[in-house]
Amino acid sequence: MASLDPKKTLGDLHELRALTGDENGAQRVAFSPVWVATRAWLSQKLAALPVEVHPDAAGNLWATLRGESPRTLVIGGHMDSVPNGGWLDGCLNVLAGVEILRRISAEHGGKPPVTVRVVDWADEEGARFGKSLFGSSACAGSLNMDEARGLRDRDGVALPEALRQVGIDFERVKEAGVELQDAAAYLELHIEQGPVLLDLDLPLGAVLGTFGVERHAITFRGQAAHSGSTPMNRRRDALLAAGKMSQEIYRIAERSGGGVCTIGSCTTKPGIVTSVVEECRITLDQRHLDAAALAKMLVEARTAAARFAGEGGVQVTWERLWQIEPRPFHPELIALCDEAIRETAGVSHRLPSGPLHDAAEMCGAGVPTVMMFVQSLHGISHNKIEDTKEEHLELCVRALDRLAQKTMAWLVSGGGGRHE
Repeated sequence: MASLDPKKTLGDLHELRALTGDENGAQRVAFSPVWVATRAWLSQKLAALPVEVHPDAAGNLWATLRGESPRTLVIGGHMDSVPNGGWLDGCLNVLAGVEILRRISAEHGGKPPVTVRVVDWADEEGARFGKSLFGSSACAGSLNMDEARGLRDRDGVALPEALRQVGIDFERVKEAGVELQDAAAYLELHIEQGPVLLDLDLPLGAVLGTFGVERHAITFRGQAAHSGSTPMNRRRDALLAAGKMSQEIYRIAERSGGGVCTIGSCTTKPGIVTSVVEECRITLDQRHLDAAALAKMLVEARTAAARFAGEGGVQVTWERLWQIEPRPFHPELIALCDEAIRETAGVSHRLPSGPLHDAAEMCGAGVPTVMMFVQSLHGISHNKIEDTKEEHLELCVRALDRLAQKTMAWLVSGGGGRHE
């Protein structure tokens, strides 16, 4: 039996870090010259394998090892990073997949029982244009073309123009959907990006799904008044109501049984030290893996905002900024992932993912999906200090390979398959 070599993945990661990072971190922003160089580097690595490599209409890069059956196991990740990003976010997924391709192709003489593909999704991070999961959402058919067509970067460059510069025709990006025709299962490895596994002192976890998100702007409107001459009991202070919300969201999250709530920004008008706040706009981000619980959290937030507005004699309005439903992963694949982790590391833990990943788009497209997390030191990501112990990196490559073996057997036995 051909052997897996996780140290090759570790070597590839260090090589990529030296090639595409600097003292501030990784600089692989999608569609940038560094990203293009990263793609060329990845293509060189793939050229040593008996795989067919091509980009699709959305700029996703596919490496395909044809099997006895067209039923396909897809292993996905992304090589792009945020500016000054961490050295593992995204690229670990892809490079672990490349090592697994090496092992499978050698073991099966280049012809495994099912087709195996590794995909590098284009612009998972959305760092330049603010649209995360670009390549995977185009492939899944969920990309809002009208919204994406109008996106511009800080220099005023439109997304379609940036794509044109790297050889991608924006108007055809959804043609990438043809790549999922035979997709029967999707696996994704990722650093956790949070502290759950770290706090439990566990190396690996099986991911239950990605949180659903409700994101709103809440605006309280009161009355500007002189801060010296207006008695406290006569004020219609918009910030007072917003301040009460900042505490209430913690109680809402606690009652939800696993959800999180965040007020991420707060702006006031007139915004001067000598005036009571007339208008206060806050942004509320609520996330939960259970759709009913997420809906309840939103109702509770709306009820609380109305109550605080009434108590302060101010008005309140809501504006939805963004929404995505929870994406629970496939129960049989979760069980296989859990099993692979226990066989590799001795103990596993099941946890949801607060951040979104390309796996959410594959799940939404009807492909049976699961993710595996590896512990993040400091619980920090999107930062140059992002890190994971090297022994844990080697362990996660072994565990993902074991999961790939189990998933291939599952597909051979009739499991998996895309559903609309």
